[in-house]
Amino acid sequence: MDGFVALVRELITDGGLPASCIHTDTSLELPGFFRPEKKWDLVVVADEVLIGAIEFKSQIGPSFGNNFNNRSEGAIGTAQDIWTAYREGAFRASQRPWLGYVMMLEECPRSTAPVSVRQPHFSVFPEFVDASYSQRYQLLLAKLVRERLYDSTCFLLSSQASGPQGRYGEPQADLSFSQFAASLTGRITTYLAVESRRTNR
Repeated sequence: MDGFVALVRELITDGGLPASCIHTDTSLELPGFFRPEKKWDLVVVADEVLIGAIEFKSQIGPSFGNNFNNRSEGAIGTAQDIWTAYREGAFRASQRPWLGYVMMLEECPRSTAPVSVRQPHFSVFPEFVDASYSQRYQLLLAKLVRERLYDSTCFLLSSQASGPQGRYGEPQADLSFSQFAASLTGRITTYLAVESRRTNR
């Protein structure tokens, strides 16, 4: 994922923010409501305003089931935690921060084959029936945006053979990296426009 982190840094600086606003190695902690702080993978702060925060996650086998559940719980809980902290005034009063989530999954027979579900008492939602782990991740990321827990999400597939050569797939258009990048750069443009009007008053 390091290449994608570097690409996002470049997108942010090309959008008009200085590199000093972007944190990827240190100063990654943001306040939570249910816990003191959460360490994100990339944080953008300018003039004491939280502009955005991004999680970059990846998964290879063999424990796709356990890891999918852990990733799901982590993504949902992290978003709920920071939005509650935002509501309670943990950050300087400003525009709503932008949250993003990038997920890369190993493309292999185990991640792309149908997976059974257990329904001992109640039926699961129909979209999950016979969905592979790849499809489950796509459903998760799409729903995170639909429920406004994240502003944009990205899902990538790459095999152990093609990944080192920089090749990856994007099985769902609305979860593509280009769509993710457009949303992020739009947020930066909006922030800079608002700040320009404020300082020119």
